[in-house]
Amino acid sequence: MTMFMDVHHGMKGITADQLHQAHQADLAIESEEGVHFERAWADPESGTVYCLSEAPSADAVQRIHERAGHKADEVHPVPLSV
Repeated sequence: MTMFMDVHHGMKGITADQLHQAHQADLAIESEEGVHFERAWADPESGTVYCLSEAPSADAVQRIHERAGHKADEVHPVPLSV
């Protein structure tokens, strides 16, 4: 499995509660694609949200986000970390 960082733009003003709800929506269906969302971060001022996941593919990550109602603008593999 590969780690992925995905990015969502256009979520200006997102609140902690809204971020939590979006993350919960992903968690509720993630197993259907073999994905596990580890964590999510947001910058309400810029409207940027970042999600870290472990998944079989970027497409699997995107399918979960789409089904949960918040398609990612970018999905990047993270093959190396320290």
